[in-house]
Amino acid sequence: MIMKTISQEKQILKYLQSGRSLTPLQALSKFDSLRLSARILRLRKAGNDIKDKWIDLPGGKRVKAYYID
Repeated sequence: MIMKTISQEKQILKYLQSGRSLTPLQALSKFDSLRLSARILRLRKAGNDIKDKWIDLPGGKRVKAYYID
């Protein structure tokens, strides 16, 4: 399980560094990651400047999207 977490974090970081943003639902489909916020927290603690913003989805739901400038 630890190896999967590290691999997911590397994939997520690479994805964000490419200039794209990522929501929890996208992380689930792209990286099989159910806990994007936990992965982001670990990446931030490792020194990565990952920002977030709230986005409104159709139907009134709000989710966070994570990105790197």
